[in-house]
Amino acid sequence: MTTASISVSETPLVLYVLRRADDALILGHRLSEWCGHAPMLEEDMALANMALDLLGQARELYSYAANVEGKANDEDKFAYLRDVRQYRNLLLLEQPNGDFARTIVRQFLYSAFADLYWRAMMNSADAMLAAIAAKSEKESAYHLRHSSEWMVRLGDGTEESHGRAQGAIDDLWSFTGEMFGIDASERDLIDTGIAVDPASLHPQWLKTVSGIVSEATLALPKSDWMQQGGRSGRHSEHLGHLLSELQSMQRMFPGVTW
Repeated sequence: MTTASISVSETPLVLYVLRRADDALILGHRLSEWCGHAPMLEEDMALANMALDLLGQARELYSYAANVEGKANDEDKFAYLRDVRQYRNLLLLEQPNGDFARTIVRQFLYSAFADLYWRAMMNSADAMLAAIAAKSEKESAYHLRHSSEWMVRLGDGTEESHGRAQGAIDDLWSFTGEMFGIDASERDLIDTGIAVDPASLHPQWLKTVSGIVSEATLALPKSDWMQQGGRSGRHSEHLGHLLSELQSMQRMFPGVTW
């Protein structure tokens, strides 16, 4: 017997917080899939630690969303008992791991944004979001540094590693534009100083990404066409498969305790 999905009162602030929580949860789950499978023990531990960082961010954000919403939902219900269309994570983060190069490229493209985002959010007019940002920025700075180092090693390494890294950039680039988009609900939060306008972060993000990609002897795609949909609940087929694994225990045994 499975349990039904919860309903969520998506006020602008609740929706905003859930979007960032979903980013952290979904990417954290993707990184956790490498546990025991990374190319070396040190990297196995590094990816697992980054996954734990993201899980910690997700828990804090889900808990805050629950407090703002003021209903019976909590961090576990947000994570385990929402339908796929209720998730608002970036499409980039639900893409399959693929090989190691693809995972690193995905991590690098997102971390270059997340580091700037959390640093800016430290000045949020919302005290709780500012506090979460202060902790998250320290973690995202490490994620960016780690993935940047691997970008250079892969791109400027062997012919094989270079080709795989370049192929991953070519495949994932069209998902990056979604990081900088907003809708009407976010615009109101930006105007009141609670949220950051992600478009203002794009020039520095592009500078950071371009610099590392160039150092890695790789190239950015010329196309400016971008995928959209994750923020409004329209996902690729990959998220459904991910959630079927992530939510299986709570769906089959509602409220199970250990």
